[in-house]
Amino acid sequence: MKTLERYIIRRSLLVFVMTLAAMTGVVWATQALRQLDLVTSKGQTIVQFISITMLAMPFLVVIVAPFALMIALILVLNALSSDSELIVINATGGSRWLVLQPVLMFALAVTAATAFFSLYVAPLGLAQLRDEIARVRVDLVANIVRPGRFITVEDGLTFHIRNRSGDGKLDGLLLHDTRDPETIFTYQANQGNIVEAAGRTLLIMQNGTIQRRPKRQGDISIVRFQSYAFDLSSLIPEASEPVYKASERSTYALMFERDIDDYARGNRERLIGELHSRFSQPLYPLAFALVVFAFLGQARTTRQSRGMAILGALTACILLRTAGFGVTSLTAGDDAMMVGHYLVPLAGMAAAIWAILHSEQAAPAWMGRLTERIGEAADALQQRLQGRMGGGTS
Repeated sequence: MKTLERYIIRRSLLVFVMTLAAMTGVVWATQALRQLDLVTSKGQTIVQFISITMLAMPFLVVIVAPFALMIALILVLNALSSDSELIVINATGGSRWLVLQPVLMFALAVTAATAFFSLYVAPLGLAQLRDEIARVRVDLVANIVRPGRFITVEDGLTFHIRNRSGDGKLDGLLLHDTRDPETIFTYQANQGNIVEAAGRTLLIMQNGTIQRRPKRQGDISIVRFQSYAFDLSSLIPEASEPVYKASERSTYALMFERDIDDYARGNRERLIGELHSRFSQPLYPLAFALVVFAFLGQARTTRQSRGMAILGALTACILLRTAGFGVTSLTAGDDAMMVGHYLVPLAGMAAAIWAILHSEQAAPAWMGRLTERIGEAADALQQRLQGRMGGGTS
């Protein structure tokens, strides 16, 4: 690899990683707020909350990666032009291919990584996220034992705890049981812990008392204990098998297991659409790289404005990805239109390649004319403002 190629790839990689981390973090924060009930109402710790919501991170990376690549290449190519490095390359007889080659190499590497995430890592993470949410919903401690509340688990059985420590221990435990037709039991303990033993779920209470009071008549009897086990197995709700959506199924399942369950049989179009979406998403980093280079890859002097070229690159990439999202929505349920998933990024690549080969400007001709008109309008506005300021001061 040549020195110039290493230089461009190294700078692009640094900016890409920083941009990807920032953008993915922002998107993750907005998505994580939707699962905030894991902490507030489901009793999960902040560590469990973060670990569960992080499972969606690979899916977010697939969406954000093309835009992070776009921003990275815009910043790098604009810096090369601002520092007159592109002018030096052009003056020494170097062609645009010298700069385009490392850009394409970097874009292909991002495309390969995006494909790996899209086809394997992202659906695996979403499937694990579905499993974790299903587990939380049947978690006895999360759904029944909540500090400071009297929770009626079933008719005749009420829980109350003062506090729940970080290691899962329950402090200030009160258990009131009136399910027995003859006797009312009230359990009090300084501390308790829910454990799994011999295929059963037990509440192990430490240092407490058991009050027995007949419902009809009779004296209350109190028994002190150091350790007592209360069986909770009958209180745990049955854990149903989670139903995986199209985005949560593996690529192999989308291709060869379309009749494996009721959801797959009833949503065949969604499975096919998700499959084509996974294969087409990795094309956007390469398309964005070519579009950005078509606008910013040409050497420019310091007198030539680069603002409109940057705006054009941003606008073209955003419109291209918006068209991709639109095609995904419009082709849902129509197998014949699934080719549209690939036509949008491929059309963007073709237009960018044509512009690179046939245009000697950093932007298309219409963009240059628009830049001139905006510049003329800005000059006219500045002259008017100066005239009014001069008239006012006189």
